[in-house]
Amino acid sequence: MPELPELAAAFTAALREAGIAVGPDRTRGFARALTLLAPATTRELRHCALATLVSGPEQIEPFDAVFRAVFGGGTAGPEARRGQAGDPARPLPDADPRRVSGVGRVPGIPRAFADGRGRDTGAPAREAAVPVAASPLDRLASRDFADLSAAELALLAEVMRTLRLHTPERPSRRHRTAHHGTRVDVRRTLSDSRRTGGQPLRLRRFVPRTRPRDLVVLCDISGSMEPYARAMLQLLFCAARAGHAEVFTFATRLTRLTPVLRRTGPHDALARAGRTAPDWSGGTRIGECLAEFNERFGRRGTARGAVVAIVSDGWDTGRPADLATHMARLSRVAYRVIWVNPRTASPRYRPLVAGMAAALPYCDAVVSAHSLDALDDFTAALSAPRRRR
Repeated sequence: MPELPELAAAFTAALREAGIAVGPDRTRGFARALTLLAPATTRELRHCALATLVSGPEQIEPFDAVFRAVFGGGTAGPEARRGQAGDPARPLPDADPRRVSGVGRVPGIPRAFADGRGRDTGAPAREAAVPVAASPLDRLASRDFADLSAAELALLAEVMRTLRLHTPERPSRRHRTAHHGTRVDVRRTLSDSRRTGGQPLRLRRFVPRTRPRDLVVLCDISGSMEPYARAMLQLLFCAARAGHAEVFTFATRLTRLTPVLRRTGPHDALARAGRTAPDWSGGTRIGECLAEFNERFGRRGTARGAVVAIVSDGWDTGRPADLATHMARLSRVAYRVIWVNPRTASPRYRPLVAGMAAALPYCDAVVSAHSLDALDDFTAALSAPRRRR
């Protein structure tokens, strides 16, 4: 069964053979529209394709010819294009297994992607799976990040770009005017009194402005976390794009990735992060890396009053007592410490690993974040208020 990127690429390849200029940007837009809208009828599917792949009215007629050949009927004629009774909105053929008719021969157009991959095999028309009738997000929602293919990771990156990581508010040094503020704005009150003969008839008040607390993410990229690090890096990209977030990776050494992720796109984030962090898929020294973070960044203000998220399975080759010491130092500086361990998704999980057991007393929350559904617990833990340990 062809996946969503393969289907979008094959369909747009047929449009290019029909003389319609469709570039990679339009192909990505088409795939994203299918992901977000999940059309259930041929008319909805055609509207998605028209909105993202067609740039002028002269392209509609050849577009409809390709659409009918690929999806088995489409709409044609000015009545249907105006939304009249030319072609009623009907469900995609064979709605239960979510399949539609295969590719046929279009007059004047070469036989396109007859095998579903853009190769002219001369094979007769067959059924081709359409993964857009049942949204790919439904399939990815509960899938473990470690089991995703490269194409599914690309789709996951598009979804994660829409995520917003919110942290609790903190008072800033700036103020704003408020009718029921707790403090009197003396400067503005005296300024207004010049209009009333020097008599302050009305007291101006203010309250402190608030701003989101800083977010610091430390992600384990050792060999045991490598299957999850590929997916979590997309989330780190979203965090780094926020103005109040810092992103670090660690395995045998600590690497600051914030400048790298802010200057690159989501598709290049994994490659550039791999080149920047030379210890990718190496061993794990959580205690030593945490000590370096506390010494170089934590005490200098990066973690002070911030929400710190540590993404790791807790496997550590160092001494558990050292990890406990550095976690205690971090917990005294940070507002909240959240440990993200994908292994906790298993109902049989127990914190028996020495590193995890040593860090657990200093964590405000432990979440799995191993799938899209589990990310809800992670975002909720980020925005939760601090609890007294």
